Amino acid sequence: MFSGESIFMVNFTASGGTGVIGFSAEFPGKIVPLNLGSGQEIICQKDSFMCAERSVQLDIHFRRKLGAGFFGGEGFIMQRITGPGLAFVELDGEIVEYTLEPNQVLKVDTGHVAMYEPTVQFDVEMMRGFKNILFGGEGLFLATLRGPAGSGCKRCRR
Repeated sequence: MFSGESIFMVNFTASGGTGVIGFSAEFPGKIVPLNLGSGQEIICQKDSFMCAERSVQLDIHFRRKLGAGFFGGEGFIMQRITGPGLAFVELDGEIVEYTLEPNQVLKVDTGHVAMYEPTVQFDVEMMRGFKNILFGGEGLFLATLRGPAGSGCKRCRR
């Protein structure tokens, strides 16, 4: 409930054979399928979870850093989706997926980080330069995503 979902979860079961279920996004954007392996996790913005197989777990993810929680665009609470199984998330706007190399840094507007793997370090930094702050039009803060020790990815939206 704290991560933007209802306190109840609807469970659909096909009786007497196979069945088909249709679902749609609440707003313009993309529905992203996530085929998660056993124990594989992804951290998503609040209220992005749509549906998943019964084997997939949905939990809340707390951001531990004060700066990331206050100025990170999504607050302190996000959603953690853990496999195994197929899950679907809905993200508004256009989706750009980017794979970060180890220790590679990507700076993104704070409200545009849609999801990332837990191996990616998420932090927030203040814009530098008086002209950037005054005329940049993006606010005072940027989300900083640092690549993992191994391989990992994060997805951002425009």
